[in-house]
Amino acid sequence: EDDLPLLYRDAIPSADTITFEPVITNLVRPLYVTHAGDGSERLFVVEQRGRINVWDGDALSIFMDISNLISQEALSNGYTERGLLGLAFHPNYSNNGYFFVYYTNTSGDTQVARYTVDATDSNIADPNTAVLIISADQPYSNHNGGCIQFGADGFLYVGLGDGGSGGDPGNRSQNLQTLLGKILRIDIDNTNGQNNYDIPSDNPFVEDSNSLDEIWAYGVRNPWRFSFDSESDELWVADVGQGDIEEINKVAPDAAGLNYGWRCYEGSQTYNTSGCPDPSELTFPVAEYTHAVGYSITGGYVYHGNVYSDIQNL
Repeated sequence: EDDLPLLYRDAIPSADTITFEPVITNLVRPLYVTHAGDGSERLFVVEQRGRINVWDGDALSIFMDISNLISQEALSNGYTERGLLGLAFHPNYSNNGYFFVYYTNTSGDTQVARYTVDATDSNIADPNTAVLIISADQPYSNHNGGCIQFGADGFLYVGLGDGGSGGDPGNRSQNLQTLLGKILRIDIDNTNGQNNYDIPSDNPFVEDSNSLDEIWAYGVRNPWRFSFDSESDELWVADVGQGDIEEINKVAPDAAGLNYGWRCYEGSQTYNTSGCPDPSELTFPVAEYTHAVGYSITGGYVYHGNVYSDIQNL
């Protein structure tokens, strides 16, 4: 019902006070929580070190462990933006058992792969069913993006950062011939040529020989998390800022080919406009905040529950 998965459960619902109690403990670098959409109440918890856990309300167990496939620094205690970063279950998961993961491999490059649940145990994935969907070389270790989500249209959306370093030195976010700094939209129920996916016919650049067909939107720096409003299907993108501004973009579900402006602008402020389009061609954030308020935006969901009326539909 509520669109807000947490590792803590609300203990005292009140208009004035919210307290929390631990629900799942003994996790290592948990960075995403989701469900399978299969009618069960299970939660799936992604750990950066390469493990997906499943929690059935009472016990936590390992759904899948691909730590042998991911960037090795994600297995240590040091800071890294690499590792297992995203998880999405197929809209028809109840019947086909497909789910998708986003990770950086042992070379540090992006991989999106499909796996299948075990045929006899719904709490275990079959690690031998991997199908590579899409990959991208990462020139630096940071700004890997990592969010994957299915839209109401049934297509898989994939968020990739600008390739890292600082200030997008390769100007990749504005370059429509690279996947970096983009949000992609692909059809994973069909194949085309050598790819284990197809291109939706209404993707914005399918008729442009100078652009990659997979691109849905561009000009993002590090879209760490994005989500679709469960009622309006609007796309909300949390894009991590460079030095001072964190931004949130909100657009209609059919708003294709938008340029969110990085590296020309950080939020609504000029950053580096060399070779950039006119500002009228850009989509600026619906909300932003400076580092005087907080750092590194994470993202979230529009709340349509009934418990907290103060934030309903926000």
